[in-house]
Parts: sequence; C-alpha cells; structure tokens
Amino acid sequence: MAQNRIYAVVNYEDSYVQPLLIDALKARLPPEILVLVSDISEVPDQHGQVLQWLQYEKIDFDRLMSHPSKMLANSYVIRKALIRKHYLSTTVSHWATKNPESCLQQHVKPSFEFELDFSEFLDEALLEAYELKESWARNESNGLDNQEWWILKPGMSDRGQGIRLFHSEEDLTSIFEEWDPPSDDEDGEIESTGSVANSNNMSKDEDEPQGSGIITSQLRHFIVQPYIDPPLLMPEPHPSAGRKFHIRTYVLSYGALQVYVYRPMLALFGGQSYQSPKATLDSDNSPNKRLPAHLTNTCLQTGEREGSVHAFWSLPQTISTLKPRGSKEQEQGDWRELVFDQICRSTAELFEGAARGMAVHFQPVPNAFELFGVDFMVDVEGNTWLLEVNAFPDFAQTGSDLQNLVKGLFEGCVDVAVKRFFDLGSKDKEEEEGKKGNDDEMVKVLDIDLGRR
Repeated sequence: MAQNRIYAVVNYEDSYVQPLLIDALKARLPPEILVLVSDISEVPDQHGQVLQWLQYEKIDFDRLMSHPSKMLANSYVIRKALIRKHYLSTTVSHWATKNPESCLQQHVKPSFEFELDFSEFLDEALLEAYELKESWARNESNGLDNQEWWILKPGMSDRGQGIRLFHSEEDLTSIFEEWDPPSDDEDGEIESTGSVANSNNMSKDEDEPQGSGIITSQLRHFIVQPYIDPPLLMPEPHPSAGRKFHIRTYVLSYGALQVYVYRPMLALFGGQSYQSPKATLDSDNSPNKRLPAHLTNTCLQTGEREGSVHAFWSLPQTISTLKPRGSKEQEQGDWRELVFDQICRSTAELFEGAARGMAVHFQPVPNAFELFGVDFMVDVEGNTWLLEVNAFPDFAQTGSDLQNLVKGLFEGCVDVAVKRFFDLGSKDKEEEEGKKGNDDEMVKVLDIDLGRR
C-alpha cells in the first residue's frame, strides 16, 4: 500500500559507495515499498516514511527531528565525544575514572591533551604533562635502545595529517617550530620572489618538505600518547610480512542505543617495512622521515598501496611473531578470536562511556544510525589498543577485491537499523520463521536504554 512506502533519499557522493548502498537497499527491502529518490524534496508530504542516507552536511536534521517516528537518517547530529581525538581522550579518561574496572584501561593508551597556537608557548601548554616529563627525564639516562617514544596527534585532523613521533622535549619543540607560520620577513620574501615551486615549475608536493602546509594555530588541539612498540607483525611468507598494520572495524550505532560490531574486518598495512624508532636514534633516519612505515593509513600510500589491504580473518591463525605474556600465555586457540573479543568489549565500553559520561558531546537519538570506522592496533603480546574513531569512513580503501565485505556491511545495516525502524521485521523474527538474515555478521555488543523517545 502507498502509505507503507519508504522513500529512500540516497546520495552518498562517492562512486564506490553509492552503488553498494542502492544494491543493499534493493536486496533487503521489498521492492513494492522501496522508492528511491535523489532529493528529499521529491518525497510527497502525505507519505512520511523517509530514509536519508546522505553525506553529513546534506542531511535535513531539522526535518529529521520533527518526524521522530517516520524519518530515519544515517548520522547522529552530535558525536564528537567519539570522533575528535581530544574529546575521545576525555571520554575514555572520564569513564575509566568513574569505572575503575572498565576494560578501556587495558585497551586505550593514557594520553595528555593540550591546546597550542605557537611553539613558543609549548612549555606552558605542557605544565601538567607530568608523565610525559617523567618519560623525558628517564630518556636522558636511558641508553639508545631503551628510549620511550611518544606519538603526537592533532585532535581534529584526519588521513594521518600532523601525526609525528618524538622521544624528547627537543624533538617535540622542533616539530611545532616547523609548523609555526612564516614571519613577516619571510612573508615579504615569498611575495617578492614567488614560491620556489612556481619558479621551478614544480608542484607543491614535490618541492615542499614533509609537514609543510600545517600550521599549529589551525590544528590547535593535540594529544600525546605512548607509542605502541613493538607492534604485532606478520611473519614470512605473508605478502605483507614485516609491515605494521592496524585493524579497521566497522561499528554500527543504532538508535539510543544499540551498538553492533561487524565481524568481517580489515587489516590495513603500512607502505614500508617496520623499523622501531629506537633503531634510528644512532642515524639520520628519523622515524618522521619514514612515516609510511609507522602510519598505516592507506591514503598515505601511492605505488606501494597494492597488497596493503587484507581481510582480517584471512591472516594466519597462528603466528610465530606473537609473544603473549601473563594470562594470554595460557590461553589457547585462535589469536584472531582473542583480538575480536577485545575489540567487542572495548567498543561496548567506549560507546556506553560516551553516551553516559559525555552526553553533551554524544547524543544518539532513536531515529538515526551511524556507521563508524574504529581503528585498533595489536601489539606483539596480543593486546589490542584503540587508536581512533572515524565518522563517514573511507570505504573505498577496501578496494575492489574486498568489495563484498562492504556490501555485506550495508546489507547488515539495512537489516539491523532500517528494517527495524520501519517495522519490517528483525533478525529475531526472521530466525523464528526459519529464515537466515544478512545481519548475522553484525554482533551486538551493547544494548542500553538512554530514555530518549
């Protein structure tokens, strides 16, 4: 019947994602009720059942909030408690402080957050960074092989921009000095002579040193954390042996609040062989000159990107490079299952911590859902560490070979969020009827009632 139609406004503005979304909706929703439109203005007023699956800036949130029972959108309005690194740090810290038994303490490195506009104010910004200063003091007496390394992350950047490694106050100061804006004299010189790149007919990327184009005052919010070293590496003969990797986990947050972890995950490998920063101190080969070996963002890779993306569950079940300690040493079985269990538990704690402890900055509502790309690192002992949470993740990094992984994610999302919201059946109902739903890979890790209707 006409009144039961769902008008799906789908325009993701991504040539990789758009056809997969359309296929998922067609595969999982009855054709007689699905009406695909390109703009919300095409929806007849008398038919209020609407699905918005758009880029964040294009979602009509006013209309969404005005129709809480008939309209569903693919993003929450407010979720910076998760997706901004400095807010994420606060979210974890607050929740772990109030809940000392929280597993987040074992899966998130402690961090110190600060604001900075210019390098000359760095001392003032770090006045309360006690653990960092204690580490620097230890490094002064430690040998080269025992240096403690830290990682600097801008709070609001993405795609690896501005991430640097350091082990001393001098290191950190030089990083920020590099990012200081040019002085008035330097501005005048540039205006009178033109840029070197232009005068030599070279592109900006070819000519400028690494890190140029970054200005501290534009990033402003930063966090520092202990660097995870050594990470778990795949041994030979794996095609990405010796390269650092992180795990991209897709997490579906639905309503207020259910959270699902998509079991098929990605292993994203760095573009160069990994070398501990400790091994570079006695040479000019600074780790910041070899960032592709330390940062596993595939967007940073060019020709070496091929072969950098693998299905997580395709990794070897047993690996010689894993060196568990303590209780993990006694655990038997597939290390991948142990990692997945850690990911599920820490994801549940993280989203509950954001919802209950940072309610101003994470506001899930009943008529919205969102897919997040959550990144984890595994160290050589098998411990899993949360790195960051990404809104509107870059699905295209999956590539064509693993496209079915993303297709299955979208179909699971339709089953869990879209069909349930529009009362078209659920996983439980389908199982009762003897049917197997496509959301079997969506593992529910959290189900709480935040009292929002």
